[in-house]
Amino acid sequence: MSNSISIYMSTDKRNNSLTATIKTYGNKLFSFIKSKINSVEDSEDILQEVWYQFSRLSDIDELENVSGWLYSVSRNKVIDFYRKKKTKNLEDFTVEDSEGNFIVDEMLLIDTSASPDTAYFNELIWSEYMKAIDALPEKQKQAYVLNELENKSLKDIAELTNENLKTIISRKGYAVKHIRNKLQPLYDELTN
Repeated sequence: MSNSISIYMSTDKRNNSLTATIKTYGNKLFSFIKSKINSVEDSEDILQEVWYQFSRLSDIDELENVSGWLYSVSRNKVIDFYRKKKTKNLEDFTVEDSEGNFIVDEMLLIDTSASPDTAYFNELIWSEYMKAIDALPEKQKQAYVLNELENKSLKDIAELTNENLKTIISRKGYAVKHIRNKLQPLYDELTN
């Protein structure tokens, strides 16, 4: 009898954790996915796949960085969506050069469905990108994630965090430099 009670309580705890995570990240993830996909229906489908994959985790509470995990899976689902559709948004494949200008990265425009190597490199890039974000100090990570991944303006972030706008701009700048430095060796390796 006590064994069935503990199973019920752990299931209840798991459901509460799932519900809290969905409430916390649902709208943010949908906005992120929608910024990459033009169709509301497709964005909803992708988000549903993310939540399904999240619900299949054996122990949600042991996940160290829920936000990072959710955005990483969302990105992978968006990449899978484009692989299946074989139609690409040019905006999804822009990168920032050393002068702050956005340019199209030709490496990312290659049809990954025809090249297992490129698919591997794409996954490697996303993995290293997420590691670089995770290595940021918490306040820099917050400024970067809210601005770049959740599409909030720096002014909105300053208001949300009750911080000076210049402080938020500075944190975002440091975060960008850190991420560039972390990804530069990988970029050099892939372009040579």
